Formats: sequence, C-alpha cells, structure tokens
Amino acid sequence: MLTGVSKEVIAIDGPAGAGKSTVAKALASRLGFTYLDTGAMYRAVALLAMRQGIGDVEEVAGLARGMELRFEPSAAGQQLIVNGENISTLIRTPEIGESASALSTHSGIRRELVRRQKDMIAAGRMVLEGRDTTTVVCPDARLKVYLTASVQERARRRFMEYAGKPDAPTLQEIEASIVARDHRDSTREDSPLRVAEEAVVIDSDSMTADEVVDAILALWLS
Repeated sequence: MLTGVSKEVIAIDGPAGAGKSTVAKALASRLGFTYLDTGAMYRAVALLAMRQGIGDVEEVAGLARGMELRFEPSAAGQQLIVNGENISTLIRTPEIGESASALSTHSGIRRELVRRQKDMIAAGRMVLEGRDTTTVVCPDARLKVYLTASVQERARRRFMEYAGKPDAPTLQEIEASIVARDHRDSTREDSPLRVAEEAVVIDSDSMTADEVVDAILALWLS
C-alpha cells in the first residue's frame, strides 16, 4: 500500500471529526516522528483576524504572511506559538473552527500556509493531517491515508469534545456544521478535499482510535 517514494512522511486527509488529529498524534508518538496539525495553522489565522476585526480576505492573507508561527513540544504533546503567544487552547472553539474553514477556501491564504507546511516537512519523519496533505502539501508521502466516518458518528465525537464547555453547541448544530463544512471543503476551487491517488481509505465508524493507529502502522511496516 506504500507509494514507493522515499519521503518518510505519513499524510492523513479526511473530513471534520473523522479522528485525524487523535490518530496522527498517536502515530507520531509511536514512530518517534514529528506531528504537524495543518488545520491549527488556519485556526491561528482565523484567531488573528478575529482579534483585529479584519474581514477582507486579502488583508487576512497579509496576516498569514506576516505572522511568526512555530510548533513546540509540551507536556500536553505540542503547543502552537504565534507571534510569541501560546494560542493552543484559544483556537479550539467552534467559532474559530467555522472561521478557519471559511478562510481556508481562499487561495491567497492557502498558498501561504501550504508554502510553510512544505518547508516544515522537508526533512521528513513527520505525520501530518488536514484536508489537502495527501494531494497538495505532500503528494509524494510514503503513505497516504484518507480517514473518514459517517456524518452522524463525526457529529457525536465533536459533541463529546465540547460537552461541558460554556456555550457548547447541540448535537444537531454540530451535525449541520459538519455537513456545511464537508460541502465547503469538497467544492472549493483551490485544493478541494478528495481521495488522493494511492491513498488508503479507512472508515473509522466502528473502530477505536487505537485500532485505526494499529491499521495505519501495519500499512507503514508492510
């Protein structure tokens, strides 16, 4: 199932709530690789734009080009530092997620973040996940995976993530948001979400995160 190229990278794509982040983090830990959450970079841009009240996408693209961004190891696994501030928890809200999804459809923003992502993976030994990691960011990844699940299961997982948090959305609201994001991600002109050539499709509906990790490791080692 491997593509036969030399880059030591596992790239995972898939729709919102499929379990990409959980699986990618665990894979990186077990392999001793670096984990790259490409979606967090879009969330960082969304947070900066929201704070500064910027709605014009060209101005937001300028924010993306000008921000200082790096990932650092932490006790929790990883933290995202933008312009000297740890924003790791600040970007994990439904509002930021929706804004990041909308901003990700604009070419100027995507091109800048993809450029940065390509620089980050140049050395290899990385697990990255997002919506275009297998098709645009690293199409020559040694292993490409498309991780998916039903809308209902993905909504249930997100609902559990937000449970107990202030202003948490309802299950129905989350499901509607996921349907809208799926449409936006798969129909955008620049780098739409799709199954890449040679990607292994894994439906995680009836699988635990550990089972998905084991399945991908088996592919990597085969």
